[in-house]
Amino acid sequence: MPWNGFVVNRTLFGFFIAIGLLFLAPQAYAFQPPQPKPQVTKPSQEVVLLDNGHYTNVDGKRIHSPSHTAGNRMPSGASAKCEDGTFSFSQHRRGTCSHHGGVEQWL
Repeated sequence: MPWNGFVVNRTLFGFFIAIGLLFLAPQAYAFQPPQPKPQVTKPSQEVVLLDNGHYTNVDGKRIHSPSHTAGNRMPSGASAKCEDGTFSFSQHRRGTCSHHGGVEQWL
């Protein structure tokens, strides 16, 4: 039976050590409510269009004319990049970039 006594004594010893640590450092184990995440402001991702023209397409909808952008970044809603570097917002392939050297890349 000495083996069983050794296991029990060792387990009790570990238990008392754990309880002692709780009393020595109570704040380390205390419940802490979740902290709110800091609000990080992101720089504006909006791309500025440099040209403000519009036209009416075959469906009767008012569409932004092909436009250059600051930094040559692709604006949201663009459907193609024209050969002259403008971005087209055309809703149909026919005639897209026709006055801008044709389509360089469909987006």
